[in-house]
Amino acid sequence: MKKFEFTIKGQKYDVLIKDFDQNIGHLEVNGTSYEVEIHKEVKATKTPQLVREAVVSKPGEGTINKKTAGAYLVKAPLPGSIFKLNIEVGDAVKKGDVLLIMEAMKMENNIMSEKDGVVKSIKVKIGDAVLQDDVLLELE
Repeated sequence: MKKFEFTIKGQKYDVLIKDFDQNIGHLEVNGTSYEVEIHKEVKATKTPQLVREAVVSKPGEGTINKKTAGAYLVKAPLPGSIFKLNIEVGDAVKKGDVLLIMEAMKMENNIMSEKDGVVKSIKVKIGDAVLQDDVLLELE
């Protein structure tokens, strides 16, 4: 909003310009509201309008299936590297057994089994660098 004072033929006017919509101005003169039309070419905005076709996805496209049916995934709790493997494919493990040792932040961390099972597959080898939540091995 902008406020102006005009003097026309000796008469004082207090004008408050509220806003503009295209070529229509909303203003208030000495407390009375008016809508005025502005006789000036309305400039188009210079911001381009982006028009795209709708993207249609095929069934199943764009989804990642991380789960392996029937397997329990043992994931890395934090980033690090594999220091030692204590198990092999086919080994039976009990809850609390140390499956492997990870080196992270200059410390050795024991990765223990959270349930009983048989080692179905090992996804890492000694020296591999892993990130948090990377799958280390699968238990059945």
